[in-house]
Amino acid sequence: MELRALISDNEQISVRRQCELLGVNRSGIYYSPKEESTENLSIMELLDKEHLEHPTHGVLQLQDYLFSMGFLVNHKRVRRLMRVMRIVANYPQKNLSKLGQAAYIHPYLLRGLCIERPNQVWAIDITYIAMRKGFMYLTAIIDVHSRYIVGWGLHNTLQAENVKEVLENAIVKYGKPQIVNSDQGSQFTCPLWIETLNKHSIRISMDGKRRAIDNIYIERFWRTIKRDYVYLNPCENGLELYKGINWFMKYYNTIKTHQGIDRQTPESIYLKPCA
Repeated sequence: MELRALISDNEQISVRRQCELLGVNRSGIYYSPKEESTENLSIMELLDKEHLEHPTHGVLQLQDYLFSMGFLVNHKRVRRLMRVMRIVANYPQKNLSKLGQAAYIHPYLLRGLCIERPNQVWAIDITYIAMRKGFMYLTAIIDVHSRYIVGWGLHNTLQAENVKEVLENAIVKYGKPQIVNSDQGSQFTCPLWIETLNKHSIRISMDGKRRAIDNIYIERFWRTIKRDYVYLNPCENGLELYKGINWFMKYYNTIKTHQGIDRQTPESIYLKPCA
């Protein structure tokens, strides 16, 4: 985020070149929302809220829900919008990943692991964020031990470069973790992501297919930020959304207490000196 503040429209060097020199992804500079039709945006907002409440519901159940809300849409449209939003029904299934992706899929390392200190395990994910007109994607990294958000980024694309940038910025600010856990989305099962983690000697962990519970900490954070901020404060534009999320991240890290960490703040746990 600090590097983005250095970008200026008034310099002789183009914004594109400034981004290249600073190693900043240009899609995160303008905070311009992705566009769909007004009807699709209404449908996507409903899908997002329904998936948050019923994460095991698939295409047909979500289609029935939309019918009940007055939207007569076919299953192909529902499936397409779910893909745009990165929504998948969360239940165990056979791994149907293409062979070309198999080399980049890694096992889940957190089952039975005792997570007892900061920077032992980070979890990363991407979620859809609705706006009044359009939508954007929010990437966040949570320190599992403390629930502290060590990095986040707002983008209008799902490029792997975006998640790499968020991770690299977090490492510069807080040091590297031992393990990073993610889902099996295309942003995390690609050479760029795997090579980045290997470069930093970070162990790679991935959720089982359709098992959101494997990444439960970041899933809970999505519920919190959407219920406590996004749904209550629909933003007009990307800059307003960025400022609002920036405020919420500081509130979440430094003020909000969590029952899972004995009603303490994430910051108090994350920054607590090691014994």
